[in-house]
This record gives sequence, C-alpha cells and structure tokens, in this order.
Amino acid sequence: MRTETTDDTVSASADPAPLLIRGGRPYGEDVQDLLLVGGRIQSVGADLEIPEGTEIIDAEDCIVLPGLVDLHTHLREPGGEEAETVETGTRAAARGGFTAVHAMANTTPVADSAGVVEQVARRGDSAGWCTVRPVGAVTVGLAGERLAELDAMANSRAQVRVFSDDGKCVHDPVLMRRALEYVKSFDGVIAQHAQDPRLTEGAQMHEGVVSAELGLTGWPAVAEESIIARDVLLAQHVGSRLHVCHLSTAGSVDIIRWAKQRGIAVTAEVTPHHLLLTDENVRQFDAVFKVNPPLRTAADVEAVREGLADGTIDIVATDHAPHPRDAKDREWDQAAMGMTGLETALSLVQLTMVDEDRLTWRDVARVLSETPAEIGRDLEQGRPLAPGSPAHVLVWDPRPVRVADPAEHASLSQNSPFAGLELPGTNRLTVLGGRPTVRDGRVVQR
Repeated sequence: MRTETTDDTVSASADPAPLLIRGGRPYGEDVQDLLLVGGRIQSVGADLEIPEGTEIIDAEDCIVLPGLVDLHTHLREPGGEEAETVETGTRAAARGGFTAVHAMANTTPVADSAGVVEQVARRGDSAGWCTVRPVGAVTVGLAGERLAELDAMANSRAQVRVFSDDGKCVHDPVLMRRALEYVKSFDGVIAQHAQDPRLTEGAQMHEGVVSAELGLTGWPAVAEESIIARDVLLAQHVGSRLHVCHLSTAGSVDIIRWAKQRGIAVTAEVTPHHLLLTDENVRQFDAVFKVNPPLRTAADVEAVREGLADGTIDIVATDHAPHPRDAKDREWDQAAMGMTGLETALSLVQLTMVDEDRLTWRDVARVLSETPAEIGRDLEQGRPLAPGSPAHVLVWDPRPVRVADPAEHASLSQNSPFAGLELPGTNRLTVLGGRPTVRDGRVVQR
C-alpha cells in the first residue's frame, strides 16, 4: 500500500483504498470505528461492514477529531517564498493535523484583488496537503486608505468570506465602518488586527514591569483594548460580523465578554503561544520571542485561558508567521515579529487546556475545527464525525511526550519559540477528503 521514500515522507497510491480507523475514541469519548469511503465518512460504530480492499488503521487509545481548521495562517506566497510557500506551509499544516488553513493577505503583491486570491487558492489546490482559503485584504495594499475589491474577491473562484489587514490595524473608524457594512451583503466578516498605531510607535514588548527593567519601549494593553472596544460598537451599530485576531490581554477578554452579553456579533481568537508564554521570556533577548501582539503577563495568560474555557474566546488560531533566519538572528529591536505555530498548536492546546482540565477533547474540536470553519463560512470543513460528512479527519495520540525540534518541521522557517520544550501528543494520521496526507508524523507523497 505504501513504500518508504525518505525519513519524513511516505508515498501512497493516487487512488487510496477505503480506510477503516479502528478502535479510536471520537472526541475522546466512547470507542468507535470510522469507515471512510469515496471521500466521505460512510459509517461510525462497531462491527462495521468493511468493503474489500479497505486499509485498516489501528487507532487504539487515540483521539479522533475532525480535521483542524486554522483561521489565521501566513503562507507568505506570493512574494515571501524565502520564508514559506503554499507548498511548504500546507505540508506543515498537515503535520499539525490541519485540513484547512486561511491564508492571510499580507503577501507581495497584497491579496487585495480577485486575481491574487485566486492564485493563492490555485496553489493550495495544486499542493494538495490541505485546503487553502485565501483571506482578502480590507484595504488596497494594506494602506488603510480605501477599501479593496471586497465584492470581487467574494464573488471570485476563491469565494473569500474573511477579510483582514492583519499585520496592520484598520485604524480609520469611518473606513472600518464601511468595511463592516460592505461585507454584510455576502455574509462576510472583518478580522481586525487590534493595534492602535499611535499607542505602539516604537514598541518592542508588552508595557509593564519587565519592559521597564529591560529598558525596552512598552506596548500597552490599551492599544489592543481600545480598538476592540471601538470595533464591537461599530459592529453593533451596523449589524455586521466582527472577528478579533490574536486577542492577548485580560482587558480584551472582558470587552469581548461584555459585547457577547449584549448580543453583538463578535468572535475572537487566541494563539497557542499566548496560552503559554509570557513577557518574562523576553528577558532572554532572543528574538524568537518577539511577536505581534507581544507576549503579555502571567495574569493575561490566565485570563485568556479562562476566556477560552468559558467560551468568551471562540477559537484557537496559530498566527503561523514564518521568517527566514536572517530576519530573526539580529538585535531585538531590528528583528522581525512572528513565530511559526502550525506543527505545535495542538500539543500546546493539550498542554495548557486539556491536560489542565480546562477543555475536553470535544471542546478542542469546537475551538480548533468546527467554529473556525463556521466563522470562515467553510461548509466542507469542521463537520461532525458522522455518516455523510466529508472525510477530513485527524487521529491524535495524546500519550507520547516529545521534545520540540524546529529543524524537523516541514515549514521552511524555524522561528519557533518552543525548541527543546517537552510537548504532549503526536499526530498519527491526517486525512483530507479520504486521502491520508500524514502518517505517523510523516507527510504522504502524492
């Protein structure tokens, strides 16, 4: 059925046989088998009727989940291929258990037109490791001056439904209001990078005790919170959907909780690294810890964990931000911001939330698969593990403990802050549309 090709890659037939995932625990609950035939889940249960030629996967003691969906990935292509490509980024996604990623618009050229988003979608189809949903820019060139071709991108082959100037805030309130009004016509969502540019001029890290001791220009929490407060009120005023990217402070959690209590159509995400790391890590002056928004205090980490546990924060999104080595191996104030995250995301959620009894595995499916797909209006991803659903499936073994090594990642870039950290869990199998893309941590050759 398969043959070894390299240390981290195996090959499979072009037309894979039906798959039986035997003895796993869907959503971490009762043991049930899943039979995948013709790109869909055909049946779930015990003593299933198995077609001739079915390949059997032993999933004993493993968690079976819908394939993960990342609403916030930087694939860098076009224009940043020295850091990542659609090919390498989607391979990294598959290794992390993802069957779909939403590719952010800050490429070169910017994904602010139908032509560019269609190019990104085509590259995803060609790579084949996971589905790629392009995110369209809100403003032309991310310049924050005039709206991009939102309608054209929405009606393109890529059918864009998420729009973001991520990396830059849509700071002009009039422009933000117009964007929120515009996307209502096709049920789109504006995903805001909440950062007041005036309050963060020259900022290097979170503003607090550590920044004062290190002598680094501080990045105040209010720079994030003030934009979120403004935008939830704008979303309420126009009756549109708002999504808050990479929320990171306790005050931001409070504002989202308040907005939801008022019935405002707002959703929010937190990154895996903001669930674990704090501004204390910056004391090492290692630019691998330099990220936007910055690492916050331990109190903020506790608040975002609580917010994710109680449903105030809707999803986990990686903000996978690869950079070439020379962009990180420099003085702190000159280094690029961002971390890779696709290949460590689920381990970090297990470490910080599941192993701490804050989330169940069914909750994990909600925050890392079902709700991200719903926010992005992706009807094929994040579906229940039930007969008739598309066969996008992850088999995760929560038991092994591994030492994170970015040199082993499929991503082109190695700017992960988790090198040397012991992480729980390993990916046994990722299945995209009935076809394995990863087996035992190794990418499957097409």
